Amino acid sequence: MTRYLLESPHTLISLTFFAERYESAKSSISEDLAIIKRTFKLRGIGILETIPGAAGGARFIPSIEEHEAREFINEMTAELSEKDRLLPGGYVYLSDLLGRPDVLRKVGRVIARQYIDKQIDAVMTVATKGVPIAQSVSSYLNVPFVIVRRDSKITEGSTVSVNYVSGSSERIEKMELSKRSLKRGSHVLVVDDFMKGGGTVNGMKSMIEEFESELVGITVFAEGSFDGQRMVDDYTSLLKVDQVNTLDKTIKVSPGNYLEKVFEH
Repeated sequence: MTRYLLESPHTLISLTFFAERYESAKSSISEDLAIIKRTFKLRGIGILETIPGAAGGARFIPSIEEHEAREFINEMTAELSEKDRLLPGGYVYLSDLLGRPDVLRKVGRVIARQYIDKQIDAVMTVATKGVPIAQSVSSYLNVPFVIVRRDSKITEGSTVSVNYVSGSSERIEKMELSKRSLKRGSHVLVVDDFMKGGGTVNGMKSMIEEFESELVGITVFAEGSFDGQRMVDDYTSLLKVDQVNTLDKTIKVSPGNYLEKVFEH
């Protein structure tokens, strides 16, 4: 039963379903759910809501405790500060971290925690580096994720395209999204791996507007230092690249504003 709940987050599961599945009385199922609820709370796994009545049941909402989130962000801060991660243009090499299942699972839990009480219908990112993050977050929120592309694919069918200004290079770019990917009126969470000037994220905001949908929030794994005016100001970052030195290839990284926004408000 615990495994079923963990694999079906944000889904209301009736006592009747569990009773029939495990051939047990509803009273026994209720007692087991009470034990699971206490265990989830004790270990900081998440919240198990139990809803009484004929239409009630149990719903698992993944979460993460502040100390665990802080520990993870500090760990990522140390790893991103390693030498040889600096790329041309002040970007930081992230692919090895975002290719690790253990890191992605934590990233998904951490980001999903911020939107624990928000209605999210879809998670949006841009190809390609943000895809594993979007997939992890969507699994914890139990909603679809959609991928905005910079070039048209014949397999996408008809698409909606928007032009946007790249925040770092100030060039006009184009992004596209299949018309079938996002329902009109959706509540959308935008995630990405790295943000510098905010142009790409701003482009996704425009895309959401084209689909007559609502932007719920923006969360990025890391933000880079940027001298000019960012194109977005209301966003959350797990990590912040404060300073880069191209001569000795050193990077100064600190926690982003996530902990402050989520746990200290």
